[in-house]
Amino acid sequence: MPGPKPTPVEPDLHLPKTVDVVVVGGGIIGASTALELSERGASVLLCEKGQIAGEQSSRNWGWVRLGMRDPREIPLMVEALHLWQGLDQRTGRKTGYTRAGILFGASGKRSSGNLERWLRHVDGLQTGARLVAGGELDAMLPGTATEFDCALFMPQDGRAEPQWAAPAIAEAARDRGAVLMTNCAVRSVDLRDGRVSGVFTERGRVACNYVVLAGGAWSRLFAGNAGIDLPQLKVLNTVLRTSPVEGPESALWADEFAMRKRVDGGYSIASGRENTVDIVPDSFRLGRQFLPAFKQEWRSLRFRLSGRWRTEAQQDQTWLPTDVTPFEKCRVLDPEPSSKVLRKAWAKARNAFPALEQAEIVQSWAGMIDVTPDAVPVISGVDEMAGMYIATGFSGHGFGIGPAAGRLMADLVAETTPCVDPAAFRLSRFTDGSIVRPDPGY
Repeated sequence: MPGPKPTPVEPDLHLPKTVDVVVVGGGIIGASTALELSERGASVLLCEKGQIAGEQSSRNWGWVRLGMRDPREIPLMVEALHLWQGLDQRTGRKTGYTRAGILFGASGKRSSGNLERWLRHVDGLQTGARLVAGGELDAMLPGTATEFDCALFMPQDGRAEPQWAAPAIAEAARDRGAVLMTNCAVRSVDLRDGRVSGVFTERGRVACNYVVLAGGAWSRLFAGNAGIDLPQLKVLNTVLRTSPVEGPESALWADEFAMRKRVDGGYSIASGRENTVDIVPDSFRLGRQFLPAFKQEWRSLRFRLSGRWRTEAQQDQTWLPTDVTPFEKCRVLDPEPSSKVLRKAWAKARNAFPALEQAEIVQSWAGMIDVTPDAVPVISGVDEMAGMYIATGFSGHGFGIGPAAGRLMADLVAETTPCVDPAAFRLSRFTDGSIVRPDPGY
């Protein structure tokens, strides 16, 4: 089955010769950054090697969640929740956003205790977050056979349609003056005296003062060619969607499956925990930095040796502006979904929700998630390269937080007061002696 089809975005006809900012990558992070900067009067070129939202931005679960985030992301996600509420009006287009709540189920004292401990991080934020159990939980999950002891209910959380959101934001950026170029890879950054002076694209050079790298799973490769050490690996996540069926409005997370209702009446379903990690050369180059994360998450990671090893081993690591780059050789990362993960998640979901027995799997896909050693994104300038900024490594948390990440990135580029403290997202945390590891919040 082919991957999801995002709303088509037609490219502009002419590549500008000069702009203030070039944004590299047309996912939700890049599109949100372009919109924010365009609204502030900057001239922006958004370059995407394939299609807008062609990779993980259209392949994620579609969750807009504050619940169970790393505490370092909470202030930024609070900002994102405010932005999502007005996003349809702001863009003049549908994103599918609805605030239907998310439930995080727990069985056993340990899991229940984890939810209770995490809940302390949103004290005073007026989120309405609370633990639910018994009859109240049963009422929220009608027709379910799940046997949770309790669940964390986040009523302000919601969902949106990944195939709609990033294209809507990108088109809104164009409405404000941004230029959108698809099937146009940025090959490299042009530096003069240690600062950004432009970019080389496959269609020619564009002069600019600032570059924002928002390349998702491709960011490490692009950064490496520019001499920037960006520790980032790829993790494969598999998702299926069903035909329309009656079921709960609130999304549900459990260890063995996660599901959320879609605008079309079906459900997007995935494993709640299991991800596939292809062993590649970077697995060894970055193994020491990722070791704390591997130790913490080993139960949820399925390592395998696959064709990705050969693909990445043969991939150019450096190139000239005149060379055809890996970004042109692979316009869209479209990995095969894991049939094993699909079978397990589908079986567990149907067991929990008997109504799904009346539904069919109508599509399945996989996406490559960009992951950092602490599972927290980089939203940062590059200290040794004036005018260079990076927004990547969202570690599977990027869709919901995307509009706020774009706002923070624009704040940094424009050198205005940031909407939240950006210190936790600085690139230099990987080299300044900081302790780098994921923090689940409990």
